[in-house]
Amino acid sequence: MSVSSRALICLFASALAVGQSGCNLVPNTWLRQSQLQLRDLHGQNKALADQNAATAQSIAQFNKENADLKSRLQVANSRLDNLNSERTQLRDRFVSLQDQLKNLQNPLPQSANQKFADLAKKYPGFNFDPDTGVSKFSSDILFDSGSATIKSSASPLLSDFAKIMNEGEARRLNILVVGHTDDKPISKASTRAQHPTNWHLSTNRADSVVVTLGKNGLGKERMGAAGYADNQPVVPNTDDKSRGLNRRVEIFVLAPEAAIAGWDPIGSQNSTR
Repeated sequence: MSVSSRALICLFASALAVGQSGCNLVPNTWLRQSQLQLRDLHGQNKALADQNAATAQSIAQFNKENADLKSRLQVANSRLDNLNSERTQLRDRFVSLQDQLKNLQNPLPQSANQKFADLAKKYPGFNFDPDTGVSKFSSDILFDSGSATIKSSASPLLSDFAKIMNEGEARRLNILVVGHTDDKPISKASTRAQHPTNWHLSTNRADSVVVTLGKNGLGKERMGAAGYADNQPVVPNTDDKSRGLNRRVEIFVLAPEAAIAGWDPIGSQNSTR
């Protein structure tokens, strides 16, 4: 029983006792005051009851919102776990691809090696490593800044590259085209509309090289494309010169039996027989 309820009972009992003992013993004003106090206490008691009901309703609403937040948090955590798992799988895939590329031996015949070396002398910005057979194109000779469209001035270079790969023993070899960017994020709105991130820019540039080589006669079944964004710089991105070195497209020459990104050409050929 609340304090206000007990007070109401006591005042009522006192008033009753006074009424029974006779009006001559207690002034009417005192009785009137007691009645007013009873009414005030009754009002206070009702207000407290209403306040308690409102508080209980607020607590119930809070508990409902808290349960909803917990449910949404569980969904968010589940999505985050899925994204982390996908990210790990993608990273492992690229690490595996990277390890394979590092361990590649140059499968090009000597005649093709010499032709690529001559090509490097002919076109500044194009480099060829005779030990690994890797061709490296500065992005600045292939593309304008923020673009994945091949410059018209780069068409002869890619045409000569395709021609060498279609001659002699080189015709049996495959290639993997890999795009790289510097560490600057995509800033121009017009560029972001086509390439939202450096991932998009690097892969789109690799795709453009593949498409151009295909137009120059290199079979699509012999080519693959990948992009590493700014994650594999050849030098630290400390200034414009170093960033220029990191913006590049690399072409790896692969033996016919080389398995890249989980694709086994031998197994694929056997499965069609």
